[in-house]
Amino acid sequence: MKKAIFGFLLLFSLTITAQEKYSKEIFRSPLDIPLVLSGTFGELRSNHFHSGVDIKTQQREGLKTYAIADGTITRIKVSLYGYGKVLYIAHPSGHTSVYGHLQKFGPEIEEYVKKIQYNKKAYEIEVFPDFGELKVEKGQVIAYTGNTGGSGGPHLHFEIRSSVTEKPTNPLLYGLEVRDALDPILLNLYTYPLTDNSIVNQSNQKVALNFTKQSDGTFLADKVYATGTIGFGVNSYDRQDMAANKNGLYKVEQIVNGKTYTNYDLESFSFGESRYINTLIDYSHYARFRQRIQKLYKDPSNKLSIYKELYNDGKIDVTEGLSYSVELLLKDFHGNTTKVIIPVEGKKEVLKIDKKDKKTDNYLVAKKPNTYDLGIAQVYFPANIFYNDFYIDLEKGADTVKIHDSSTPAHKNFTISFDVSKYPKEDLKKLFIARLNSRLEPSYESTYRRGTTFSTRTRYLGTFTLAKDTIAPKVRAKNFKEKQWLSNYNYLSVEITDDLSGIDTYSATLNGKWILMEYESKKNTLTYNFDSNILNEKECNLELIVTDNVGNSTTFKSTFFRK
Repeated sequence: MKKAIFGFLLLFSLTITAQEKYSKEIFRSPLDIPLVLSGTFGELRSNHFHSGVDIKTQQREGLKTYAIADGTITRIKVSLYGYGKVLYIAHPSGHTSVYGHLQKFGPEIEEYVKKIQYNKKAYEIEVFPDFGELKVEKGQVIAYTGNTGGSGGPHLHFEIRSSVTEKPTNPLLYGLEVRDALDPILLNLYTYPLTDNSIVNQSNQKVALNFTKQSDGTFLADKVYATGTIGFGVNSYDRQDMAANKNGLYKVEQIVNGKTYTNYDLESFSFGESRYINTLIDYSHYARFRQRIQKLYKDPSNKLSIYKELYNDGKIDVTEGLSYSVELLLKDFHGNTTKVIIPVEGKKEVLKIDKKDKKTDNYLVAKKPNTYDLGIAQVYFPANIFYNDFYIDLEKGADTVKIHDSSTPAHKNFTISFDVSKYPKEDLKKLFIARLNSRLEPSYESTYRRGTTFSTRTRYLGTFTLAKDTIAPKVRAKNFKEKQWLSNYNYLSVEITDDLSGIDTYSATLNGKWILMEYESKKNTLTYNFDSNILNEKECNLELIVTDNVGNSTTFKSTFFRK
């Protein structure tokens, strides 16, 4: 079946001519309200580029969501995180549209999904309907907007992907109308000495540049005095009409003495390369200040395909006695542009501020696998986990291990293993590996147990320890009381919380029959809609079992009545 689907999609994709690549006639809007975006395509996010647009839904849920064209549903997923409730629809044009953070699906799709959930006795599911099993028509109501999954507020996450390569493309290229007459905003400007012999304004460290707005609207930076190889970086965002959100740039250009050194845009990218965003930004600056500086030069470990033009990797070789005019063009999708002029003079100056890299006993070579013994624990880094070689800071504590810090990003998972042989056998079931934050508060890391070794796989550096959780989750009825008549109620709501390792599983029954309870982890709430499984019995006995990540369990029981 999968081969048949692939062949079908490939056939349609090959019919798309270059002129039809971004056809604006075949798709309608997924919503019937004016489109205002809270997030743009390619926006810089934590460890990834934003793969769609986030459409505001007027601060409410339940707006009708429409199929943008005829097609067939190829994937449905219900998850606590990520896109929450999400639909994928393949279209004859060779595109797939994606609708995320939904409140609920359209009636036919909702019935299809709930049947699967009840068969599997699970809220979280992922299904791939047979091609043509769930057909939709252009303009059909397929769902209602919501706030499920990893969403910070009600909105519709909307994508357009290639059905063959699955690469997402900026949805605005297909004619979605969004008002935007505002130029991008420049917050900060930096220059970087890129070699040991490079000097910028008497410094071998990153230098912040002052700039002023000119009468013609451009920005003029203070003159830079430099020698050697240097690069530039910008902290900037875009705003759209009718929205205060800080959105991402669409295109960035760097021109040196009339020659284009850097030209990249966020028209499309592949999910496989998205994590290389950590090489585009100054990650150590982000880790410290939560500001994303986009580097206008390309690091050797940067494998992003977003670059349209690149000369000398965007790096500028400054020669003593020569002058350079560096022009930066920061653009949004609609062509609104902020222009920055940076005068550079090749002048050798006395180095007054030298770069001071912290050196340790352990120098990590990124291309090789590395294993370190930390006493109570061992850490294993496979080859190419990191983008660059560096001195890694490792510390052995009595109960903790420090594995560098959050200023260095890891591209893939590495493994931390703890020896738990010293702990009593009865304690092992309640122990787990935890990562400590700056306030030394533990957070659960997925812990794998094998004999006297506990291990976890993570991408995050920091301080780790073994923590013990002996307290079961708490369960509390939110909208009903014991022995209450609930004939006029549409739903039951229960709050579930855990103080340490976090909720792992839950299961609920009414009069011994499993029922579907939807979990909204952001609100610690389980909800059961009566219309999903109405019972004929007047007396209803609810039993809910909630278990945390180390097996502590709470059973909640309650009786209510319905006519």
